[in-house]
Amino acid sequence: QVQLVESGGGLVQPGGSLRLSCVASGITFSYNTMAWYRQTPGKERDRVATITGGSMTSYADSVKGRFTISRDNAKNTVYLQMNNLRPEDTAVYYCKAFRFFEYWGQGTQVTVSS
Repeated sequence: QVQLVESGGGLVQPGGSLRLSCVASGITFSYNTMAWYRQTPGKERDRVATITGGSMTSYADSVKGRFTISRDNAKNTVYLQMNNLRPEDTAVYYCKAFRFFEYWGQGTQVTVSS
């Protein structure tokens, strides 16, 4: 079975940092594009960052320069390094894998607050 498990969320103060991790199983990890999305209650789920199997990356304008997506194919893991966090970054962050099919993790809560 396919499973994506996120971790690393928590409560941080504005200006702080977190690193999220997503470990995938049941897929040929290196063949999949990986992405991080986030969602707040009553709002759309928005793509934050994407990394292809060839490690090409893209970012939402709102996080560009602050967040970095990376992957370690040997560990079947994708990361999201989040720096200079703002209250508006508060959301549930979801990991997604896709190529011909699409798979989602359960999400991890990130709260940025004083």
